[in-house]
Amino acid sequence: MPASATPSVASAPIATKRLVLRPVRTRDLPAVTRLWTDPEVRRHLGGPVTDTVVRIRQRRIVGAPGRLAVERTLDGAVLGLVTVDRDGRGGETEVSYQFLPEYWGQGYAREAVAAAVARALEDVPSVVAVTQEGNTRSRRLLEAVGMVHAESFAEWDAHQVLYRRSSPGKG
Repeated sequence: MPASATPSVASAPIATKRLVLRPVRTRDLPAVTRLWTDPEVRRHLGGPVTDTVVRIRQRRIVGAPGRLAVERTLDGAVLGLVTVDRDGRGGETEVSYQFLPEYWGQGYAREAVAAAVARALEDVPSVVAVTQEGNTRSRRLLEAVGMVHAESFAEWDAHQVLYRRSSPGKG
């Protein structure tokens, strides 16, 4: 297993009240592909990715450490993707997430990200996340899961905000 993934985050499913976060399976590819190509999902992520990039990502994501499909336990629907990267920004563990628009505003992203951050903090001293300054929904979500604004900077021709949450007693 690559050093960038911890077994607890990379392979062990994370169960919440309504969701399970688990490694991506081949059957998840249609939903995951939508995440990469939907203009609304990609509005703060640089826009939809090209067909060539989609094909490369499709070959690499199934079973990839730290790439977790978010499945609703009620019906097995894949709602989004949470990524936990041990070698993220500045060498810290970094969490990122994308959810399909039809599932926005229902608390699923907050529930999934909170669970992923909590699991990561069992093994590392802190977790970071970056979002565009203008992405107020994402900023509210990060604050709701206990992350705090750590710094602002410009990258990819946009103002970005880095959030951090430290593990009690570790960071």
